[in-house]
Amino acid sequence: MRASLFLIPVTLGDTELRRVLPDYNRNIILSIRYFIVENVRTARRFLKKVDADIRIDDLTFYELNKHTDSNCIAGYLEPLSRGESVGVISEAGCPAIADPGADVVAIAQRRNYPVVPLVGPSSILMSVMASGFNGQSFAFHGYLPIDQSERTNRIKKLESRIYTENQTQIFIETPYRNNKLAEELIRTCRPSTKLCVASNITCDDEYIRTFPVKEWAGKLPDLSKRPTIFLIYK
Repeated sequence: MRASLFLIPVTLGDTELRRVLPDYNRNIILSIRYFIVENVRTARRFLKKVDADIRIDDLTFYELNKHTDSNCIAGYLEPLSRGESVGVISEAGCPAIADPGADVVAIAQRRNYPVVPLVGPSSILMSVMASGFNGQSFAFHGYLPIDQSERTNRIKKLESRIYTENQTQIFIETPYRNNKLAEELIRTCRPSTKLCVASNITCDDEYIRTFPVKEWAGKLPDLSKRPTIFLIYK
C-alpha cells in the first residue's frame, strides 16, 4: 500500500471499538509507526485498546494541539517522504473535524501526499442524522463566545439563519458549561424554535432529544461533564 496520511477516528467515549470502528481500521493502525496526536497519553490508551499487544515503545508520536509551534507541523510529515505512512489521531471522533489535525492535512494536500480518511463516528454528523432537522443544509460553528452578551447575540444571529436560509445550526460547549448554555438557549430562542440536545453519542447513556424550545423547560438532563452537541432549527 502506498504511504499515506491516514485519518484515524477514535471512539466518542468509553465505547467498545467493534461497535463503531471496522476491523479494516485495526489493520491499518497496526501497519503505522508514526502518529500525529492531540494528546500522547490518550492516543497510547486508544492504541492499546485497538490491540493490547501493540508495542507502544516502537512508535513515534508527534503532538499537535493548541500549544504546538506551527513551524514544527510540516516536519511531522517527514516519514511520508521516506515511504512511511503517518496516522492522525484526535481526542475523540474524526480527525480534522473541529480538530487541529486539519492543519497537517492541509500541508499534506499541498505536498501531494495521499490523504486517506478512515470510517468512524462523527458526533456532528450523527447528531444531524438523529435530530430530525435539515440534513441538506447545515452549519457547524464550534464554540460560542464566552462573554454572555456576545454569546446571546451570536445565538440570535444563528437562529435568524434558520428562518432566512432554512439551515440547521450546530454548535458545542465545554462540558462543564453545557447546562448554562442549554438554559440560555431556552431563554433566548423563540418558543417555536426547535432545539436538539445530543449527548454522549454512541455511549451506553446516549441521550438525543428534540423539542420546541417552549417544551424543554423541566426536561433538560444534567449535561455537565458530558460531550454534547446542540442543534437548532425551525
